[in-house]
This record gives sequence, C-alpha cells and structure tokens, in this order.
Amino acid sequence: MLSFDKLMKAKTLLGLHDKATLSEIKTRYKTMMHQWHPDKHPDDPDGAHAMSTQINEAYATLIEYCEKYEYNFDENFLKEQTLTPQEWWTKKFGGR
Repeated sequence: MLSFDKLMKAKTLLGLHDKATLSEIKTRYKTMMHQWHPDKHPDDPDGAHAMSTQINEAYATLIEYCEKYEYNFDENFLKEQTLTPQEWWTKKFGGR
C-alpha cells in the first residue's frame, strides 16, 4: 500500500511540482536515470548505483499511484471538460 510519506519522498526525489502529467513523470525519470547512470560516474559507481536504485523505486511508486487513479468518463463530466471558451462563457453567463 502506498503511504503519503512514500509518495512525497518520490515526488521530491524526482523534483516534481505539485501537479505533473504522466508524460512529465516519465521524462523526469528518464532524465535523472541518464544523469545518474553508473557509467557516468566512474569515480563513484556505488553512489550512482544507489541513486539509480532510489530513482527506480520513486518512479515505481509514482507509476503505481497513477495506475490506480480512477478517470472520469461520465458523459456530463466530459462535456464540461471539453467546452470551447465560447461555450463555457455562454454556459456560465448566459446567452445574449
């Protein structure tokens, strides 16, 4: 089970903001793994390996959280989310 502390640690380690898309999470993961690959740190391969392990664990935690997220495909909800600016304005303030 995911805990609040584990999720916050993962978010912080990957340097994510309070809101992030799945694409942003994946990009940040790939960037950090490239940065911390042990081959890039011949002077400290053990430290790089430890950091890579932490990054992998953080990514797995965030992906698990995202996979359990329940998306709303309710027809009315989707209509609200896909209004054009003009439709939103008319719905909010009425027509002329």
